[in-house]
Amino acid sequence: MPHRVVVLALDGVLPMDLGIASRVLDEALDPTGARLYSVTTCSLGGRPVRTNGGFRIIVDNDESLLESADTVVIATQEPEEHLLATGQLPGEVAAALARIRPLTRIVSLCTSAFLLAAGGLLDGLRATTHWALCGQFARLFPDVEVDPDVLFVDNGRILTAAGGAAGIDLFLHLVRRDHGATVAGAAARRCVVAPWREGGQAQFIEHPVPKDVDRSTSATRQWALNRLTEPVTLKEMARHAHMSERTFTRRFRAEVGTSPLQWLVQSRLSQARRLLESSDLTVERIATACGFGDPVALRKHFHTHLGLSPLAYRRVHCAPEPIRAEPAAT
Repeated sequence: MPHRVVVLALDGVLPMDLGIASRVLDEALDPTGARLYSVTTCSLGGRPVRTNGGFRIIVDNDESLLESADTVVIATQEPEEHLLATGQLPGEVAAALARIRPLTRIVSLCTSAFLLAAGGLLDGLRATTHWALCGQFARLFPDVEVDPDVLFVDNGRILTAAGGAAGIDLFLHLVRRDHGATVAGAAARRCVVAPWREGGQAQFIEHPVPKDVDRSTSATRQWALNRLTEPVTLKEMARHAHMSERTFTRRFRAEVGTSPLQWLVQSRLSQARRLLESSDLTVERIATACGFGDPVALRKHFHTHLGLSPLAYRRVHCAPEPIRAEPAAT
């Protein structure tokens, strides 16, 4: 029986994002050509959904469909001003999320991370949303570890994706996780997209020149990135920025959305992930190269933040060698 995926569409939904789950998952096929996922859409009360494109979408199902889902996807929507101002979940949405079974997998696309966080589903977890909203997200939900640099975050049961096409990356990742790289690669080819993308959403972030460069922590962040192999402390970072530790931490959090030490761990993890994906270095050498000191610490952070071991991550994410065409016979 296909894995049942239910997409929840809310008013203000982005039409492209609403269709990403079905577009990608419908292309995941078993060896007989049968679909491995069934994707259906529901709305609150089964009502027509207003999109942000000036038209409405007729939906055939109401939120009761969430009760039978194996995976629930909340499509990107323009979040309500009240939610952005207070971090409080709208009552009708809260009632809908309460219908989801305890073991059901939940996926948020872009702004929908605000809904999961407001419902307490992301407390103590790492999550992401669109890079332009990560600062506001961090202020509203301090119990969530927001990562503005990645395309998606996989916490096991709950996954969050950044904006726009990052949903494609996330759903291909789910297919890889559920059925392996071969099925995911075939689905990607049928969608005419790359089976993986290098880098995270950090490459798309706009970086305006600070009005007061002397008061910015950007130079110290670059200084720390150049020393990932070394044990960098908060005291050393504050000294480099010519600030007290308290002032440096406050300004760092205001600029980045997380604490200096959390950011440093995330930067080390990002470097470790790049090395696992692009090199054949051992876990021990990668742990040293990224400043974790020993492989035990690296494995601990991988399990905490990514939910799998470094070697398991390498098996899933390492790009295969390109197939070289044989020379034509003469």
